Amino acid sequence: MLIKLSAVAIAVTTGLLSFSVHSNAQAEPAASVSSVLVSPDQAHKNIEHMEVTGRMFNDYKVGSASGAMRGNIDLMDTPQSVNVIPDFVTDEQLATNLAEVLVNDSSVTAGTTRWNRQVFSIRGFELDSGNGYLINGHQQWSHYVQPIETLQRVEVLKGPSSMLYGQSGPGGLVNMVTKKPTYDNMLDLGFDTDENGSTRFQLDAGGSFNQAQTMRYRAVLVKQDTEYWREFSANDEAQERDRWLGYINTEFDLSDDVMLSLKYDHTQDKAGIDAGGWLDKQGNVIGNNQTIWDAPWAFTDNTVSNLGADLTWHINDTWKLKTGYNEQQFNRQRFDSAPQYVEDPFTTNGYNIKPFDRYDDWQHKTAYADFTGEFDLAGIQHQLLIGANYLDYFYQQRRDGGKKLINVIPGQPVAVPDYDYNNVAAGAASTYKYYGFYLQDLMTLNELWKLLAGVRYDEQKKEGLGENSYAVSPKFGAIYSPADNGSIYVNYSKSFSPQGAVNNESDVNHELDLKPEYGIQYEVGTKWELFNDSLLLTAAVFDITLENITITEKLPTPDSKFTDITTQGGEQKHRGFEVSAQGQLSESWFITSSMMFLDAKYHTGDEREGNTPVDAPEWSANIWTRYEVTENFAMNLGAVYVGERFADVNNTITKDDYIRFDMGAAYTLDMMGKDISLRANIKNLFDTDYVEGGQYNMATIGQGRNFSLALEAKF
Repeated sequence: MLIKLSAVAIAVTTGLLSFSVHSNAQAEPAASVSSVLVSPDQAHKNIEHMEVTGRMFNDYKVGSASGAMRGNIDLMDTPQSVNVIPDFVTDEQLATNLAEVLVNDSSVTAGTTRWNRQVFSIRGFELDSGNGYLINGHQQWSHYVQPIETLQRVEVLKGPSSMLYGQSGPGGLVNMVTKKPTYDNMLDLGFDTDENGSTRFQLDAGGSFNQAQTMRYRAVLVKQDTEYWREFSANDEAQERDRWLGYINTEFDLSDDVMLSLKYDHTQDKAGIDAGGWLDKQGNVIGNNQTIWDAPWAFTDNTVSNLGADLTWHINDTWKLKTGYNEQQFNRQRFDSAPQYVEDPFTTNGYNIKPFDRYDDWQHKTAYADFTGEFDLAGIQHQLLIGANYLDYFYQQRRDGGKKLINVIPGQPVAVPDYDYNNVAAGAASTYKYYGFYLQDLMTLNELWKLLAGVRYDEQKKEGLGENSYAVSPKFGAIYSPADNGSIYVNYSKSFSPQGAVNNESDVNHELDLKPEYGIQYEVGTKWELFNDSLLLTAAVFDITLENITITEKLPTPDSKFTDITTQGGEQKHRGFEVSAQGQLSESWFITSSMMFLDAKYHTGDEREGNTPVDAPEWSANIWTRYEVTENFAMNLGAVYVGERFADVNNTITKDDYIRFDMGAAYTLDMMGKDISLRANIKNLFDTDYVEGGQYNMATIGQGRNFSLALEAKF
């Protein structure tokens, strides 16, 4: 199987990278920058304060990632592997959720979608819903399907990022950058549908409130009704989802040097529950690909609001202060049937569910302040960042039920249980406060060499046993630029994640304070801009070790009081390499593609010793291209390859490798001076059966061939 996986992955990547030998034969594309947001009338006042948010030579290539260095520093000057996925690409793909965006990076693998949330891993390490996701650099509680219609781009920051963002995992972070207000008036209206009858209406508007253009806005409205392709075993009805989203972002020029930004978004998202398919010991789907084991009356109802403000002060031409605050309120009702896994549910005994009604209340308050500047000292140019951030976390739950088993026979109706979370009192609240202080300096020694050095101190305060933790996170990098269009870099970075204390009275080490898990990465990479800087090629080799993994084992001779023992000291080692290409190959041909090889193993001394984590494929690759046949007509072709993955920690159940092909076409016409675009896409062109991610009892089943259609009008 290794030969098969290697051949497919290498073939995809070799094909796209081979174009680099023709770099001198291509026409130079026109360059443009984000100054499109600045009107000519405004330019003379603020020219010295204009921020270039990326060297956007074409729609597929972005030149900077604001999350990688907490500033708009060129990717060529960033000693870290970063992938930026622009909204133009995901709009072409008719993406409707974050999973369909992140499929454009092969270092990201999908996990379960249980309870209508999406789980991802970067470089084989699962992202935590509490600290693995950022919105404009703010920590975001991401225990729900993130809306993507408000996003300008998605940045995948690979490797430990604790130096800038504090507690987080060793694989990396996902930073979602939202759409910004525009100076000139714009209005986009969109509609898309699919063969199942799903519909989505979108409105995206921007412009200035006043003639001087000192007050600007961007607003997004979305109404989506989804008819899923999978059906409940009890009545063969399809799962449904009802979602609406409102977003407003405003900017106010308080003076020539000070700008205030106010943002608000609200999401209402209610859907039936699909906890995923079940796999037998051979990795085959139990029943059929369409079967949902949850009861038809089970649902989740999410209400999420974010209110934030950012203030940017250009103190002078070289120094800037930026500070921000965001408050997130996330409430969820989950009326769950909780089906209990059995390998053969088609026996006369059926299978059991364990229903409950649950209400969750999450509240996140985050704040940051960044002081940045440039100066020369002793012949060395410095780009300095001094900052601090803060998180105030609150969580409380109510839950009724979850103790009684109810037998279910497939094809027979299931009565709605009499559970109501309002019948029970709220549980004890979980709260903590978190502080971090960081210092980073990017030093330009000469035309050939740049050095990066940074350090961070973190402190978490929480009432209760073993919940206070402290950490120091360093980061070092060096960049060597042998040519104007290329660089080679090395970096060392560290992550940490607090672990609390052992909470098991039957454990010998009950109430033992656990040390944080530390992730340590060494990375060597290279970045090259070819075809007159229109195509970005990157490659990286990485070695990540996660330390202090908690190990819980049964005592060989348990006594009347203790049956378990919990210790720390296990490790998880992930080694591999990545290559990617993003940008323009010719005047009419665009591409985004990547490939990853990963060797991930546990070294824990318990039953996991030598095993591979769930959803960590050895090989993965993706490609998406656009060819402009005429000025008005374009074709797209894409492919996603994911190698074999394990569906259980013991590595006894395997999900087969798969390759999925997608294609699309778009036609744009001028109607009364307005651009009208019509797009048609086919996903899974050859109707491949595959399992996308998740464990054996909550596997995400890949959808068969499906067709979607979209209409967009720009005013």
